[in-house]
Amino acid sequence: MDELASRAAALVADHPRHARLHRIGTSRAGTPLWLLSIGHGSRHALVVAGPHANEPVGGATVLRLADRVLADPRLTEDADVTWNLLLCLDPDGSRRNEGWLAGPYTLSHYFRNFFRPGFLEQPEWLPDGADAAALPETRALLDLQDELRPFLQCSLHGVDVGGGFVELTDDLPGLAQRLAHTASRLGIPRELGAYDALYWPTLGPAVYRVPPPRRGDLAAAITEAAVESTWFHPHRHGTVTAIVEAPMWGVAAVQDSAPAADRDAALRAVSHTLRHDTGLLVAVLARIRPQLSGAPDAARLLAPVDDYLLVCPGLADAWDPGTDAGRARPLPPLSTAHLAALRIAGRRLVLRTAGLLHQLLRGTGHDPAGALPDLDRLIDTWCADYHEGLGARWIPVARQAEYQTRVVLSAFELAHRRARVGARSGESDWGAGAAVPMHRE
Repeated sequence: MDELASRAAALVADHPRHARLHRIGTSRAGTPLWLLSIGHGSRHALVVAGPHANEPVGGATVLRLADRVLADPRLTEDADVTWNLLLCLDPDGSRRNEGWLAGPYTLSHYFRNFFRPGFLEQPEWLPDGADAAALPETRALLDLQDELRPFLQCSLHGVDVGGGFVELTDDLPGLAQRLAHTASRLGIPRELGAYDALYWPTLGPAVYRVPPPRRGDLAAAITEAAVESTWFHPHRHGTVTAIVEAPMWGVAAVQDSAPAADRDAALRAVSHTLRHDTGLLVAVLARIRPQLSGAPDAARLLAPVDDYLLVCPGLADAWDPGTDAGRARPLPPLSTAHLAALRIAGRRLVLRTAGLLHQLLRGTGHDPAGALPDLDRLIDTWCADYHEGLGARWIPVARQAEYQTRVVLSAFELAHRRARVGARSGESDWGAGAAVPMHRE
């Protein structure tokens, strides 16, 4: 985090006429939220890095974007655009991931040092609506969106295992083709059946339409993300939001669009595995929970553990064609890519849980229940399945950031063209009226 801010400050010192760095707010722990602005145009593009604590690639991407934008006046002066790059939305959570950021870049090291706060502490979500947003990071972003009214917002995310994809609040025709070209050039697999977008409309290969938010329970919010959010908040201003996902470990199977060979058997296997693995973790937690009160910041680490263990059984039932839940909400047609994404998602949930429990136990400094060896065995076994069963391979950070940079620039060009057409339509007051809460549309 400190290096990110210092590099941004150095860039401003080198380009004082074109770049500014200012604080737009302060995190819960007192860390400044820094915004790097480039250009002096009347229209705004907003790029948000670090919305999820365990997804650091956005920090590298915004610095790379800053260099590109400063070097090309077509992106600023000629387009009458100011670029606004939020260096990190969750700096406190990001600091908790510094245990793995320096390497080695192995899955087991990553998950043993993984942190992501519970759902209610993730600053992009608005579970009670914008007016009730309590986190200072969330309030800072909402105020920035309402001040800038950007024609484009890009939220930079990182898939730990899988492939790259984009989620849009409005269609940007042509983005799927550009995404395919960029992914091919850089050797990034595209996720053609993304777990996050399992029930969402597809706008093109690896490009998905985010449905309008609606009220739902915690499980739906975590597994489908179709809740009120800072993605949709600026929609009233005519903003298109692109959520740009870049993978850390790539899996080729997520871009296999062939029909699933034995769909139901594969779904039953994924569901059975998730139930079994969740049961193992529930048993471990029952053994160690009494001693976790002495762990540093135990409540904050246990919140995501409880979230994950809450949703896993429901997901297993939803994916299982033999359960009432699976029959009540039928899955869409599934390709090999979809099945690979579901297998990855099931493993991801239990690995995150195991890693957080491992950190909690390490924090206490003692293990009277002898649970650490069991957690080590589970983490190593499940990571080996990612490597050996799914062929997960590390993608260098520079390539992740280049991929994300190119996708953002493609979205920018298409959104800017769309915004200019809209400005000529004569509907100058579009989006100026009172917004209807998205979950009531």
